[in-house]
Amino acid sequence: MPRSVNTVASRAKRKRILKQAKGYWGRRKNVWTVAKNAVEKGLVYSYRDRKAKKREFRKLWIQRINAGARLHGMSYSQFMGKIGQSGIELNRKVLADLAMNHPEAFEAVVKKVSK
Repeated sequence: MPRSVNTVASRAKRKRILKQAKGYWGRRKNVWTVAKNAVEKGLVYSYRDRKAKKREFRKLWIQRINAGARLHGMSYSQFMGKIGQSGIELNRKVLADLAMNHPEAFEAVVKKVSK
């Protein structure tokens, strides 16, 4: 009995990987084994960095809130503690946006909190 190979599926798999490698530099875009390794590594990075992106944005928001709070004589930890006590339901993303783009609104929040 002759050996059966599913060429259609194999070719489709290679085409899919090479399509994902489009835009890569050098052999990574057109040599099957190199492209397969590059695409797999890229997928690993994308999975990892979807998680890291959330951490990076939280760090950025904290830095912006801290800078805004320090302009009004308060540290980040003091400000966030008082925000929690006063019952203001604004998250870090919104507070950072206020601190950066609407300083007068952020100042109003600081004044409300420091009473």
